[in-house]
Amino acid sequence: MRNSEKRAMDTNVIYEPYIDPDYEFLDERMYPPRVCIDNDTCEYSTLIKVDSANKDGILLEMVQVLTDLDLVISKSYISSDGGWFMDVFHVTDQRGNKLTDESLIHYIQEAICATRRGAPTPTTYTTITSLGRVVRPLQMDTALEMTGTDRPGLMSEILTALLERGCSITDTVAWTHNTRVACIVHVENGPGGGPITDPIQQAQVRDFLQSVVEAHHVKGEKRSVRFTTIPAVGRTHTERRLHQLMYADGDYERCSGCDGGGTGTYKNSGCDRAHVNIENCEEKGYWILNVRSRDRPKLLFDTVCVLTDLGYVVFHAVVASKGSMAEQEYFIRHASGRRLNVENERNKLALCLIAAIERRISRGLRLDLCSRNRFGLLSYITRVFRESGFSLSRMEVTTQNDRAFGSFYVTDASGHDVNLSTVDLAIREIGGSIISIYKASRSSTPIPSSSTSLRTTTHTRVENVPRFSLGSLLWSQLERVSSSFGVIRL
Repeated sequence: MRNSEKRAMDTNVIYEPYIDPDYEFLDERMYPPRVCIDNDTCEYSTLIKVDSANKDGILLEMVQVLTDLDLVISKSYISSDGGWFMDVFHVTDQRGNKLTDESLIHYIQEAICATRRGAPTPTTYTTITSLGRVVRPLQMDTALEMTGTDRPGLMSEILTALLERGCSITDTVAWTHNTRVACIVHVENGPGGGPITDPIQQAQVRDFLQSVVEAHHVKGEKRSVRFTTIPAVGRTHTERRLHQLMYADGDYERCSGCDGGGTGTYKNSGCDRAHVNIENCEEKGYWILNVRSRDRPKLLFDTVCVLTDLGYVVFHAVVASKGSMAEQEYFIRHASGRRLNVENERNKLALCLIAAIERRISRGLRLDLCSRNRFGLLSYITRVFRESGFSLSRMEVTTQNDRAFGSFYVTDASGHDVNLSTVDLAIREIGGSIISIYKASRSSTPIPSSSTSLRTTTHTRVENVPRFSLGSLLWSQLERVSSSFGVIRL
């Protein structure tokens, strides 16, 4: 072989550092994560205290464990300086009660430790949450990811197209925001199940769905349809992936919070719109991020999710809610070490946070689903909604064995409240699948219906917990957490 050919081959060689696996996880074996669940200290909530060696994304992983169980996080104190992570979560269940189920407590401890080690989340605890989602193992998964311009009946057309191509739907989540839509649909190969692995079949389904999505698009508008078949353990968390899809679609560009896009200080304490204020802390090298908005489930997850995906590291934070409002204060730096010196970057971060808060805000009437699952069920239900003039603003549905659970949020074609008599007629046509109706408002008021198939359920009680000053007490609270990891008294 000539020297010139040998040198050409050498340029294609990629050299990577070798890291001994035993050394890579040495700190975890020397200082394993400690998870303490305390039901005695606080009158209103269970305290989950985590003490662990730090790693990239650990905060998001732990918040994800808790929110996947539909637990309510009313307060949190976070510190992760110096290569060590310490956090305290104040949590309750959806009814405002402390966590007393021993199997649930054991699952939380095991799951948080598993995320720290990078291991798969344990599946020994199975529960049906308030929206019907189930903690269950998956081996291989085929998922459709779609983004585009929202329009009435779009989800019905997509689900019908999948049905016509012989796809069985196991899970569906769809969000709409600023005239845009993003959805993730997990499918199997017909009634028999199993992932769709044939590339020809995937291409046929994808091409057909692209024609559905493009039907009413204006030339130049963003849209995408993508199929993935990956092991479940390597799949990005569904709701985090929805945030990523909507960010890539640019939905945040149309956001407008208070005070010039939400980047100013909030002067009107009665305003419940999202406010984001970013200040520079030259002394410590941090940017101080203050977020004030109406409280809702999974608010902390959505905020941390966006910060993580945009490349920001949370070093300290204090989060609290009282009644209907929530306040979050973060001390952040960019993972690259650079500072937010460009005004455009600060404005973009503020708009992305506002978008993350708004995406999950419920609009319209919530219809809860609990039904025996059958092939084509979701296609049939959404077709009835479309023929009744409804538009889906949000959708979360999953299946477990022979049951289907979830929620639909419906408005009329203009985005306004639907006529209740029309809703009742649509539910009668669907049958006994819809078990309750809620007004998707601040109070989540149940709405009575004349249909005998409907029943209303109890609602989450909002606890008023003591307030505190975020700015004045931040460092003192974190100092106490860091020194003893004991009880924080306000």
